[in-house]
Amino acid sequence: MKLSDFDFDLPDRLIATRPARPRSSARLLVAEGDAITDAHVFDIARWLRPGDRLILNDTKVIPARLQGVRKRVSDAGETEARIEVTLLEPQADGTWAALIKPLKKVRDGEEVIFSNDLSAVLEAREDGRGSLRFNLSGEDFDAALNAAGAMPLPPYIAAKRAADDRDREDYQTVWARNTGAVAAPTASLHFDDALLAALTAKGVSFTHVTLHVGAGTFLPVKVEDVTSHKMHGEWGEVTETAAAEIAATRAAGGRIIPVGTTALRLIETAARGGRIAPFQGVTDIFIYPGFTFNVTDALMTNFHLPKSTLMMLVSALMGSERIRAIYEHAVAEDYRFFSYGDASLLLPHRD
Repeated sequence: MKLSDFDFDLPDRLIATRPARPRSSARLLVAEGDAITDAHVFDIARWLRPGDRLILNDTKVIPARLQGVRKRVSDAGETEARIEVTLLEPQADGTWAALIKPLKKVRDGEEVIFSNDLSAVLEAREDGRGSLRFNLSGEDFDAALNAAGAMPLPPYIAAKRAADDRDREDYQTVWARNTGAVAAPTASLHFDDALLAALTAKGVSFTHVTLHVGAGTFLPVKVEDVTSHKMHGEWGEVTETAAAEIAATRAAGGRIIPVGTTALRLIETAARGGRIAPFQGVTDIFIYPGFTFNVTDALMTNFHLPKSTLMMLVSALMGSERIRAIYEHAVAEDYRFFSYGDASLLLPHRD
């Protein structure tokens, strides 16, 4: 299975840098069996049935991008350097793993000042990353980070524009509640309160799970034999209640439909034994063609990068040839791609 099998031509003009407003007005490509229908997210109830259950990732994105200053005093006087930090994940010892640019401008033990309230000391470095210990913790840290930080937009958006105050709302789901992600579960960004109410009225149920999406989600696949690729790890939780709800829906004949690849990867991790069970821990599950889905019946997701692990995941669900046709249609019809782009509802053939 070659990396080139998951490549396609994507015009740069189709990469979205802002989301649709209102959220549910984004376009929706529905692939049901061999048919493709062009619709909008607010139409999704047409393809859902009473008794279906949507799985929602309730992780909350932190404003993980910080601009700071490192000051240094020497015999020649005081010098300073501007430092950019992107937080990656908290560590068990209370520090934060972070990307620091330029890392060579900071020595171990030096302080980087981000605001009047927030600063951090570099404790260690490894593989181009640093370990930062902040001067605050708990709610004080959260408040200072919210004041000083910016939303960590994906690289393909950040290369085109800087994050701004609009992104604080746009790059967060309406049900976000468990802080810890540095990237959004982007298929979920299309839902608003009105759409959730309409789906509830139709008899569709919702289950919340948590997967803290990490910066590793944007790492490229660098091996030609994709089966040798090593996935990054991300922390997630499927509670006893969530597992019971999913099991009950399947027993009653309803469909389990994750909203986003993060929710799908988590519930399939929790169902590795063949049946859904509670789960808490780090998952590095890698889904590519040939994977056996134990609980997923369909998927709502955005359109993904060429040669990415997410292209491999949707190919596993729908079949490689089918996904190729779906993406050719999406490009031909000018669907908007990636995190702030349009969505697809993938309903595979079932025997």
